[in-house]
Formats: sequence, structure tokens, C-alpha cells
Amino acid sequence: MNTSAHTVSRLRKLDACAVSDAPDKLGLRSTVSHLPQRSGSRRIAGRAITVKLIAAADAPPVTGTPRHLGTTAVMLAGADDVIVIEQHTGLDAGSWGGILSLAAVQRGVAGVVADGPVRDIDEARDYDLPVFCRELTARTARARVAEAGTNIPIEVEGFAVAPGDFVIADNSGVVFVGAADIDRVLDAAEQIAAREAAMAKALLAGQPVTEVMGANYEHMLRDSAA
Repeated sequence: MNTSAHTVSRLRKLDACAVSDAPDKLGLRSTVSHLPQRSGSRRIAGRAITVKLIAAADAPPVTGTPRHLGTTAVMLAGADDVIVIEQHTGLDAGSWGGILSLAAVQRGVAGVVADGPVRDIDEARDYDLPVFCRELTARTARARVAEAGTNIPIEVEGFAVAPGDFVIADNSGVVFVGAADIDRVLDAAEQIAAREAAMAKALLAGQPVTEVMGANYEHMLRDSAA
């Protein structure tokens, strides 16, 4: 297993809350985005393949064979990847749609995170593709928005996301971790998850919650052992 695949494997064993707690413990900026899960029921984790969309009116003229937005990202992506899209045009136009969802499933893509509208969500649900997005729409992107680039820096809810950064998403939120920080964030998150698992075990053994969630819990993100 290569280093990146091993890192994604570790990330998949955690949840968004544990990964969110780790930057708090390490003094890093929290990068939690509140983009609800609109399709699929499973948590996703992987490396970000980014897509930046702009208003079609602002796009340069197309030369050569036109290619629909998102298709380049789908062809680059695989099971360890999450496609992350910025659509901040203010236009009611899909940043992702049904044909793209089917193509992503065929490629085994982990999921999609879109800071903008997504359409054809019923198709994504039929395909069981996890999609997290700001809002839903029926409006096509055609003649409304265009792709400015794939695997370039983007922003999601004000957070900078670079190609190759790591992302984990579940019903609690979407968390981004920079590639330079991922090892220490994972170390801290795994320790936090282990401590919380021990607390759950203590509760099941009959220990009162007031003791389980006492100083040990309150100081967990400051405790060097956490």
C-alpha cells in the first residue's frame, strides 16, 4: 500500500468529529464546513480533486472540443478521491448532475462535496453516491456556469482547499485537512477516538456519565495524552 492509500485508510476509520477535534488540540485552524449530505448514507474520506466553476459569461472562449464541467475531475478520480467543487457565482445552476454521478460511480469515486447547487439528486441517490452540497436545483449548468480549472486551489465556505488535501465527510460536517498536517492530525484524532471508545466502554460497564464525562473529558483536547 502506498503512503497516500495508507493515509486514506486511516482516515476512513475515523469520523468527522474526531478529525475536527484534532486541529483544536493541535492549535490548527478548524476547517469544518456545514454542507449537508444529500445522497448516500455512508461516510466518505479521501484526497481532494478540486474543481473551480465560474459564470459562463466570465469564461474565456472554448477552443477545441468542448468538455462539460466536472468530467476531467471524474476521469482523474478513483476510490481514494473525493471531488470537491467551488461554485460561488451566485447563479442557480448545477455544479454537479446525474450523468456525472453515474460516471463517478463507474470510476469508484468516494463521493462529492460541492459548495454550491447540485441537480439530479434523485439519480445520485439511486446510484448510492454520497453527495454533500449547499443546496439543490433543477437548473442546468449549460450556458450558466463553466469550469475555470481542475486541480487548482479553491475555497469551500471560506476555507482554502488545495488539490491533494484530505477530506472526511459525514452527517456531522465536512472536514478538510491540509496534506502537510495530515499525519499529526491523524495521530491526534486516533488518540481522541480511542479515549472516547474507552469512555463508551466505561458507560456500558455501569460507570456514571458524570464521572465518565468529568475532568478527563473536559481536558481531553489539552491533555498531551489525548
